[in-house]
Amino acid sequence: MPEQSIVFSVFLIFTGAALLATLALYARQSMLVAYILLGMLLGPFALGLVPDVVLLRDLSHVGIVFLLFLLGLNLHPQDLWRLFRKATLVTVVSSLLFAASGYAVAAAFGYTGAERLVIAAAMMFSSTIIGLKLLPSTVLHHQHTGEIIISVLLLQDLVAILVMLTLHGLGGHTDGWQQAAKLALSLPALLAFAFGFSRWVLTRLLARFDTIHEYIFLLAIGWCLGMAELSEAIGLSPEIGAFIAGIAVATHPISRFIAESLRPLRDFFLVVFFFSLGASFDLGSVQQVIVPALALALISLLFKPLVFRQLWIYEGEAPALSLEVGVRLAQISEFSLLIAVLAQQ
Repeated sequence: MPEQSIVFSVFLIFTGAALLATLALYARQSMLVAYILLGMLLGPFALGLVPDVVLLRDLSHVGIVFLLFLLGLNLHPQDLWRLFRKATLVTVVSSLLFAASGYAVAAAFGYTGAERLVIAAAMMFSSTIIGLKLLPSTVLHHQHTGEIIISVLLLQDLVAILVMLTLHGLGGHTDGWQQAAKLALSLPALLAFAFGFSRWVLTRLLARFDTIHEYIFLLAIGWCLGMAELSEAIGLSPEIGAFIAGIAVATHPISRFIAESLRPLRDFFLVVFFFSLGASFDLGSVQQVIVPALALALISLLFKPLVFRQLWIYEGEAPALSLEVGVRLAQISEFSLLIAVLAQQ
C-alpha cells in the first residue's frame, strides 16, 4: 500500500472518530472506547489504512502533557483541603484493595511479577474524564455527591502521578540508589523553579496582558511545554513537568480561562493518543487476554461500587449516596492505559 500523508491519516482518524463517537453516545458508552476501537480497525493489524502508528504515538504524547497540565490547573489547595482530609482514607484503602484484586487476577492467570504489578496499578484508578462527564452540572457544582466524587478522582490522579514518577525512575539505566537520589534532588528543584518563575515572572505577565486572550493562550502553551521539556532534561518525565506547571499557576484568577482555552487542544491530541493505542493492539493476541480482561472488567463493575459504598458509609455518608458514588466511579482510568504504556516502554 502506498504511504499515506499525515493529512489523510488525520482525516481518517477524526472523521471515523466522529462516526463511532456518535454510535457510542447513542449507546451511552464512553467516546474513549470509540477512539480505541477505531484505532484497532484502521491500524496496521486490521485494515492498515493508518500504518504509521509510531508518528501518531509521538504526536499524541502532547495530549498527555496537556492532560496533566490541566489537571494541575484544577488543583486549588485552599478549596480542596477540606475535601481531601475526608477522602484520603477512602482513596488510599480503596486503591490498595483494587490493586490487590488486580494482582490476584493476574497471578491466577499466570502473569509474571512485573506484569502483575502493572495490572495492579492499572486497577487502582477511576476515570477522571468519564467520572466528571457522568455528573450533571448541578451535581458537579452544588451538591455533596459531586464534591465527594471530585475529591476521590483528584486524589487518585495524584497517586497516578506518583506511580508514573516511579515507573520513570525504574526505567533509568543507572544504579537504583543513584536514580533515587537524582529524583530526590530534581523534583524539589523543579518545584522551586516553577513556583518562583510563576510568582515573579508569569504572574506579572498575566496581570499585565490578561485582556489579550491570544497572548494568554500562547503563554500557557509555552509554559506547559517548556516545563515538560525542562523536566525531561533533568531526568524526570515530561508529564511531571506539565503537572507542576499547572499547579504553579492554579491559584491565579485567570487559570480557569487557561483551562477552558486549552481543553479543545488537549482533546484533539487525546483522540490521537487513544487511536494510536488501539492501532498498536495486535488483534491476534485477543484470545490470550480476553478471559483475564473480562475478569478485571467484572471486578471494576461489581467490586468497586461495593468497596466505595462500605468505605463512605464508614465515613458517615448515607448508604444510598455511598452506593451512587461507587457506581459512578466503577470504571478504569485513562491513567491506567498511560501507566501500561509507560511500563511497556
